[in-house]
Amino acid sequence: MTKQGKILIVDDDSDVLLSGKIILKKYFTTIKTCNEPKNIVKFIEKELFDIVLLDMNFSTGETSGKEGIFYLQKIHEQFPWCSVVMSTAYADVNIAVEALKKGAVDFVVKPWDKQKLLATLNAALELAISKKSIEKLEEKQVTLLNSVNKSNIDFIGQSKAIKNVFTQIEKLAKTDANVLILGENGTGKELVARALHENSQRNKHALVKVDLGSVPESLFESELFGHVKGAFTDAKNNRAGKFEIAFGGSLFLDEIGNLPLSMQSKLLSVIQDEEFCRLGSNEKIKTDVRLICATNLPYEKLNDEKIFRRDLLYRINTVVIHLPPLRERKDDIPLLVDFFIKKYTKKYHKKITKISKDAIKKLQKYHWPGNVRELEHIIERSLIMSENQELKTDDILLNINTAKTENVVQLNLEEIEKNAINNALIKAGGNLSETAKILGIGRTTLYRKMEKYGL
Repeated sequence: MTKQGKILIVDDDSDVLLSGKIILKKYFTTIKTCNEPKNIVKFIEKELFDIVLLDMNFSTGETSGKEGIFYLQKIHEQFPWCSVVMSTAYADVNIAVEALKKGAVDFVVKPWDKQKLLATLNAALELAISKKSIEKLEEKQVTLLNSVNKSNIDFIGQSKAIKNVFTQIEKLAKTDANVLILGENGTGKELVARALHENSQRNKHALVKVDLGSVPESLFESELFGHVKGAFTDAKNNRAGKFEIAFGGSLFLDEIGNLPLSMQSKLLSVIQDEEFCRLGSNEKIKTDVRLICATNLPYEKLNDEKIFRRDLLYRINTVVIHLPPLRERKDDIPLLVDFFIKKYTKKYHKKITKISKDAIKKLQKYHWPGNVRELEHIIERSLIMSENQELKTDDILLNINTAKTENVVQLNLEEIEKNAINNALIKAGGNLSETAKILGIGRTTLYRKMEKYGL
């Protein structure tokens, strides 16, 4: 029996606990003892034991074995992967057999025969490892189905700006270098991440995306690193985090600029040490991912230590890819429009097959604040509303009214936001943590907005 696995010995006899540690210390990486069965759950939550060697009786004069069966069922219910081996006296063998029906994997008779004990525990360990593997695979399957979103569009273009991006992707995809993708919203940052992954040696494994902009600050750690049952109020089951799910593949952290400073230090440690613990556990889990990050923040703002740790920034930006906005690659508009027409005529069963030259010119004159995503939305909307077989100028419904009033609305909203932050700062006496609570935003977001408004 090689040295591996974690075992918890539960018995009210201190001599039994001591002899157990002496016998098993050569065969298990972790051996803990417990003389109070009511503490079993706390022990397992903290250490995630593979095996519990559990006595049948604890109270003075008690011989029924009901106590052992009670705690056996408690372990089985809360930690189904854990193998429970009952430890019993000769007179309790019939009760031990009853325990097998309740979920125990085997029993050993006291005083223990060393070889019998080791053989039983070895079989129990193999069963526990097998159960953990199955549980982890099930967690990965569920989480992957919920989190891995395939892109609906190809990454296309022929402009000089986008060809430069293609060249970078081709060079970087063959490496494991961490990549930081910079670009405005709607420019296709996820498409770059997908292209990097699909053309890499990791493409047989998953590309797992985390949209950090949509994760509540209180759930960041659980989302990235997972948690064990009972780690917090709503943690009703074990859950693998995205680092664990992406093992062997690529992890795409979108909107990395939204990561709170408190979590930035933890992410840095994981990147450096290549291991982490699930929330609520001390068990180290090895990680093997290619990290791809993206943000719509300009690099100079990301380089501000009030917003983002520089040591983490240096770790994630081995290479930076700058994605050009659509207004800087208007030569690609005809190609993109053609792609979207084919996509949505099929979806909506329309007979439109082309777009007029004047309509293309109209699209190329527009400033595209929403980039490619906005172009896709406008083509889809125009196709739905048009009754022609060719999209004409009048069919192209641009957000002109929105564009004309955009600056005025933005100015008013910014003034309101600035005043709200200023009032909250006064109310909190300059305490930034308290200010963030009053405003209902994270500290990182507060720093960014204070920098923006010069507060």
